[in-house]
Amino acid sequence: MHPDILSVIGRCGHHAKILIADGNYPASSKIGPRAELVCLQLSPGIPTVAQVLEAILDALPIDFVNTMGIDPTDPYASAGDPPVWAEFRTILAGAGCKANLEPIIKWEFYDAVASDDHVLTIQTADQALWANLLLTVGVRTP
Repeated sequence: MHPDILSVIGRCGHHAKILIADGNYPASSKIGPRAELVCLQLSPGIPTVAQVLEAILDALPIDFVNTMGIDPTDPYASAGDPPVWAEFRTILAGAGCKANLEPIIKWEFYDAVASDDHVLTIQTADQALWANLLLTVGVRTP
């Protein structure tokens, strides 16, 4: 795993928030006051949010998983859940994570990211729409 990501993971505790952002997320302006930004964009689509999620789930217990939800007035809302959400749910289940994928409407999502608990944004190059995930770290047990 990337050394800067490992460093933040090693220092974070229960309730810390980690954002795995897609390539469209405005990471330079929508970030918590104490959060570190690690940019992983290698080329368009590499890596994806799903790939980073798998790595994070191997390293930390996660209590809550929020995705950026679609406002009902948004044109994308009529299409139902974005396809990438099904992939996230499969990864969470495969990792044994008991957290459900819970959407937070876009503008409230930005507010949740701006929290003092936000410690890390991992900016990916994912091109999937609505692929942002805000993870809340759980309790580490032996």
